Amino acid sequence: MPNSPQPLAHLDGRVMLTDSGIETDIIFGAGRDLAAFAVFPLLEDDDGRAILDSYYREHLAVAEQHGMGYVLETPTWRSNPDWGTSLGYTRDRLDALDREAVVFLEGIQASSSAHSLPISGCIGPRGDGYAIGTVMSAQEARTYHGHQVRVLAEAGCDLVSVLTLTYAAEGLGIVQAARDADVPVVLYFTVETDGQLPDGSSLRQAIELIDGVTDSYVAYYGVNCAHPDHIAPAIADGGAWTQRIRAVRANASRMSHAELDEAEALDDGDPQELAADYRRLREALPNASVFGGCCGTDVRHVRAIAAALTR
Repeated sequence: MPNSPQPLAHLDGRVMLTDSGIETDIIFGAGRDLAAFAVFPLLEDDDGRAILDSYYREHLAVAEQHGMGYVLETPTWRSNPDWGTSLGYTRDRLDALDREAVVFLEGIQASSSAHSLPISGCIGPRGDGYAIGTVMSAQEARTYHGHQVRVLAEAGCDLVSVLTLTYAAEGLGIVQAARDADVPVVLYFTVETDGQLPDGSSLRQAIELIDGVTDSYVAYYGVNCAHPDHIAPAIADGGAWTQRIRAVRANASRMSHAELDEAEALDDGDPQELAADYRRLREALPNASVFGGCCGTDVRHVRAIAAALTR
């Protein structure tokens, strides 16, 4: 028999914050180069750990100021086999860094006064998050991602979150792997400027497919790495399925993924305008309660979003 979906304590109706665009913030804000957009190598040196410590603490300060909780995402979006080995890491070393990422956030967690601080083991897609890359079946994705899911679960994460998914089968395989590991899972899909997933399917199709096969094991769904203008058409029909979307991590820029991939300068948009867009999205997604940012956003955007949603 399949495991039952596991409830998460932070889904209590209160607004939660989460990270902004950690990669772009560190590259353009902290001035630290990130090979392959990978943050996890910062755990290996004192300067890198200091950058991460500052990043998480300034974001947590916003949550504390507004009496909110915060979902702490491990900086492990790129620590899967393909990306990790391309950077010269062995599987054992990747496992060690995934565990260290959880320990690092436990230290942050212990020093914060925020009302709820779940730690999420962050997993990225096999591809680059913009283009689909290698297309896997659900079973292939279950096998490919299963090891990292188990490592993060055994390290003590409260949940695992998968960001920037581009097609349903990869998400389905990860959900099956999470069920194997008996850990709650959250799936974030990205959409193009027309609101469709990069493979041309709809967000609705992906959510309904995965929920139908897994008996709604996913704790909740989110959308990330797309501007609110691009998310709006994805949820325009307002069907019951949109109640499963509880998280938004939007880009600051209205540029397409292809344009962002070619951009040499950071487009950080307007934090106040983005916050107003979030308020409108929340009207369309009444169950949404976890809010952060993605490419081009930083603590300024999270601060504006927090103020707008608690006003």
